[in-house]
Amino acid sequence: MKELLVDQLKVRIYPDRKEMGSDAAKMMAARINDLLKSKEVVNVIFAAAASQNEFLEALSKENVNWSNVNAFHMDEYIGLAEDAPQQFGKFLQERIFDKVPFKQVYYLKGYAKDIKEECNRYAELLKQYPVDITCMGIGENTHLAFNDPHVADFNDPAMVKVVDLDEACKQQQVNEGCFPSVKDIPLYALTLTIPALMKADYIFCMVPGTTKANAVYHTLNDEIKELYPSTILRVHSNALLFLDTDSAVRVLEQQPNAGILNYN
Repeated sequence: MKELLVDQLKVRIYPDRKEMGSDAAKMMAARINDLLKSKEVVNVIFAAAASQNEFLEALSKENVNWSNVNAFHMDEYIGLAEDAPQQFGKFLQERIFDKVPFKQVYYLKGYAKDIKEECNRYAELLKQYPVDITCMGIGENTHLAFNDPHVADFNDPAMVKVVDLDEACKQQQVNEGCFPSVKDIPLYALTLTIPALMKADYIFCMVPGTTKANAVYHTLNDEIKELYPSTILRVHSNALLFLDTDSAVRVLEQQPNAGILNYN
């Protein structure tokens, strides 16, 4: 395992995505258990994406007092049927929400009749249960949740909002097998905003795979700005970025002998 420090962002690079997911899960479980020593309840946001599979599988087997953990999910398509298999809530339900006994699971409802009211409802829940940990990935276009570059706002006053999806984001959903074609993807989605995600005291960001190599490179090398939303992770004092050698390939080309060091 190799380690980098980029601004304030701690980066860990593993030989493969299984080892990455397993170690991230162990560290996540340890963080929850540590927080529960001083807090009655820990609030966690989860991402729904193929990049999270190994992490979620390993996390579901960790020894955690889940009955003192509230779970949220961070984004959802608007307009899908309540039982549609592409719903991110369903993805998380199958991989983690139904596998461990959370105190409470709070779902974003993209099928709600009044989407504005749904944004308000979820924002109030996030205020009522301030987030301790955000578990996330990074999109191929460097988005965080559904904050694509054209809608990302590092100073967004909202906690939850409606966004339209850019073409790169839609294509990623097709590439990952969520939809047969771009035309089948809903035009709009609900997303937690970047300030809502970054509000967490701790961030665990799991980003494996060759398709994420360019996004990882931009995350660690470009100016911190909305054009590359994931660059904002570099200003968080307790953020961890977990990579495998595939997603880190461009980074390792720059630092082939990387050990524990400052990258920038």
